[in-house]
Amino acid sequence: MADPATYRPKPGEIPTAPGVYRFRDEHGRVIYVGKAKNLRQRLANYFQDVAHLHERTQRMVTTAASVEWTVVGTEVEALALEFTWIQQYDPRFNVKYRDDKSYPYLAVTLGEEVPRAQVMRGAKRKGTRYFGPYGHAWAIRETLDLLLRVFPIRTCSAGVYKRAGQSGRPCLLGYIDKCSAPCVGKISVDDHRALVLDFCDFMAGDTAKFERRLTKRMQEAAAEMEYEQAARLRDDIEALRRATEKNAVVLGDATDADVFALVGDELEAAVQVFHVRGGRIRGQRGWVVEKVEDISDGELVEHLLQQVYGSAEETTGPEARDAVPREVLVPVLPPDLDQVGAWLTGLRGSRVDVRVPQRGDKKELAETVRKNAEHALVLHRTRRAGDLTTRSQALREIQEALDLESAPLRIECYDISHTQGTYQSASMVVFEDGLPRKSEYRSFSIRGSDGDGARDDTQAMHEVITRRFKRYLNDRLKANDVEISAGEERDGDDPAGALPGGLPGGEVAADAPEEKARFAYPPSLVVVDGGPPQVAAAKKALEELGITDVALCGLAKRLEEVWLPGEDYPVILQRSSEGLYLLQRVRDEAHRFAITQHRRRRSKGMTASVLDDVPGLGPARKKVLLTHFGSLKRLKAASVEEIASVRGMGTTTAAAVVAALKA
Repeated sequence: MADPATYRPKPGEIPTAPGVYRFRDEHGRVIYVGKAKNLRQRLANYFQDVAHLHERTQRMVTTAASVEWTVVGTEVEALALEFTWIQQYDPRFNVKYRDDKSYPYLAVTLGEEVPRAQVMRGAKRKGTRYFGPYGHAWAIRETLDLLLRVFPIRTCSAGVYKRAGQSGRPCLLGYIDKCSAPCVGKISVDDHRALVLDFCDFMAGDTAKFERRLTKRMQEAAAEMEYEQAARLRDDIEALRRATEKNAVVLGDATDADVFALVGDELEAAVQVFHVRGGRIRGQRGWVVEKVEDISDGELVEHLLQQVYGSAEETTGPEARDAVPREVLVPVLPPDLDQVGAWLTGLRGSRVDVRVPQRGDKKELAETVRKNAEHALVLHRTRRAGDLTTRSQALREIQEALDLESAPLRIECYDISHTQGTYQSASMVVFEDGLPRKSEYRSFSIRGSDGDGARDDTQAMHEVITRRFKRYLNDRLKANDVEISAGEERDGDDPAGALPGGLPGGEVAADAPEEKARFAYPPSLVVVDGGPPQVAAAKKALEELGITDVALCGLAKRLEEVWLPGEDYPVILQRSSEGLYLLQRVRDEAHRFAITQHRRRRSKGMTASVLDDVPGLGPARKKVLLTHFGSLKRLKAASVEEIASVRGMGTTTAAAVVAALKA
């Protein structure tokens, strides 16, 4: 553990302005991001006697090896920059709100020429308008199916839409009048977009307008004795009412609010939010947060609002107004209420009130949300009790079996995949604290000494380990070069603010170039898929690079034996061992990822064409050529003059095509 005094900046070096600061570990990785009204006062709190700090803060400052900061103009700017950096660096000591499920949204892809309505999960995309979240995907599909009677907008995939346009026949939804079929010109693109915007207005809560419009048309049709048309409009009105009634009215029709609740203790907390739009509950969402830093409930609420509304910074207009409601009802006010309110007001484009409900219907709804948070926390603790215990036990068993100095908190596993020596691919998967960290997975294309691939699996394993750890050494060397350069500019030999093996501390610009996710964090344990030959190849690669502080083992598939380098006999773990089960999970995940990458390369290779390497011949020209001649056989029989006569082709390119086809 590092002594904070070794990297403490001089008090006079730290400005008293508002800003955002970052703590880094010995590898240069950002481990904590915070904001401050006064940087000097806030950072001084971290460099007092370690014994007086909270336990979690002690762990953070002793893990860190450097601190740096960025000065901004206002506290609102600090709030926004803090959120940006937390999203960018994913610091391990910051509060993380872990969603208890992947919630589905009803998404409308307004960024496309012909927008499409569909169910979407995961990260939000630019140019797409979202409604929800919903508890279940089937609820979205049921609602959408009802509304397609009134708003027959496109719901098909890009492939189905393209095929319908090519064939001139719409899909089934077009025939049953649940799609206006812009693919075949039954409706213009502009009229379809207008229909989509009406659909979005309805989903946003402006329902009465459409019901009144349809009612008027129904009455007019009945007055003109067009009873079939009137009956269809009557059914459309009923469909709108059923879709609207699916969400119970809980508040006044004009109420747009998000209602938050927070229940927890010193270690963790459960958060629930109800999204109320037009007086109806449009969605519900929940998180469970581990309190890895010592913060109050008010600070937890502030971080929560950052996470929920931070993505709205990239949206404008109706999307921003949907994302940020007029009222945000919270259980505890954040400490920087004025700054949070100003930030949310800037995102929405109009005033946003952040307050604690005191009486009436909103108070009752807040109590309902709190009860949901209580149930979520009980369920989480029930599930997690065994999970945390099991993971800790697995890491401890691996540590004891392999005689490691500490538990392997970061495990990297490597596997090789190929088809009879072709399309050789390798994978690297990462597990941290016994859980997969998919953002740090990597894949490799095996080159071999002559560029045609490795001779066998052992040579491929040697190459992969060499390439991965050579990158680690190069990145560490670059970081050391930066440290030396920065040290030459400092007065004397005071290393304060310098990062051993990493980056120097101190002030950094807010517009500094964004750092890429680094590939240079060393693992505690390297696992290779295989027995003694693969382990020996990996060991040789590490020794050639001079790396001696990384543990290594192999897991053989046949008997699930754990092989250590240089040992004649394997380490045998009990079949019921949690440690063996974790190693199997790591190995199986590496195998799955390697096969996925291998199949991707093989699929791409099998669809390659002799025309791919012709200079100046891109996908569009290749398509024109094959369309003109009808087949590759006819193209091979064509002369230079015949090819040059095709639209977009020249004599030089035509000659290159003929040469490639005859090679």
